[in-house]
Amino acid sequence: MKILLTNDDGYNAPGILALYKTLQSCHEVTLIAPDREKSAVGHGITLNEPMRIETINSMGKDRVYAISGTPADCVKLGLSQIFTTPPDLVISGINPGSNTGVNVNYSGTVGAAREAAINGILSIAVSIFKKGEDLDFKGVSQFTARIADQIHDFQLPSGTFLNINAPCIPMDQVCGVKITRQASNNVSKEFEKKKDPKNRVYYWYGRIKTIVDEPGTDVNALSENYISMTPIQCDITDYKTLGELKNLNLKKNDAHLPH
Repeated sequence: MKILLTNDDGYNAPGILALYKTLQSCHEVTLIAPDREKSAVGHGITLNEPMRIETINSMGKDRVYAISGTPADCVKLGLSQIFTTPPDLVISGINPGSNTGVNVNYSGTVGAAREAAINGILSIAVSIFKKGEDLDFKGVSQFTARIADQIHDFQLPSGTFLNINAPCIPMDQVCGVKITRQASNNVSKEFEKKKDPKNRVYYWYGRIKTIVDEPGTDVNALSENYISMTPIQCDITDYKTLGELKNLNLKKNDAHLPH
């Protein structure tokens, strides 16, 4: 397969390098990632400043590019300026830190995979729940490579991509894989208020309160040492409410519109 590999931690982050090394043995891989960490930028794109593509290596099998933009920018620019024909698959990761629950809306890792899906390309976001520094990037890379081969023939619906999260344990201790839904967890709504040496107030996000007792969710699967695999769709229309709203029989007069 021809694979575009990206992330939100930068082109030289250990997670993406482990995945790059694993996938290269069987696939044609091009690494296109931010030139620095771009975590928690969601699906943001760069509109108010120019972007640059730096070629890190383009010799032989090594094709590595650093872009001065967001993860979504990396996919957009990669498809437009680096690939002459579309890749078969886009993989975003491996991110050190889970992307579960409502947090998928803030994740640059997930944003890159979503951008690929919007462009009609099969895509996967991959993350590891980070408790410590000893993350099994090699094991998760090998698992991702197996999933990539399987999902290529599965034919996900157009506009749907996979969000994979692995627990922070060696892969040989993982209990299995669970197909999950997105949990209702959100980033912290609490802030730590502090003052700098010049007596100016500043804020840090507080502790994130994780709810693990939602059966069938990505967060719950990780808490039980399973890999979570959640299908995410780009179309966020609420079709049930769409049908119900049509029954309101809204008229021009109701909205104070001109006749």
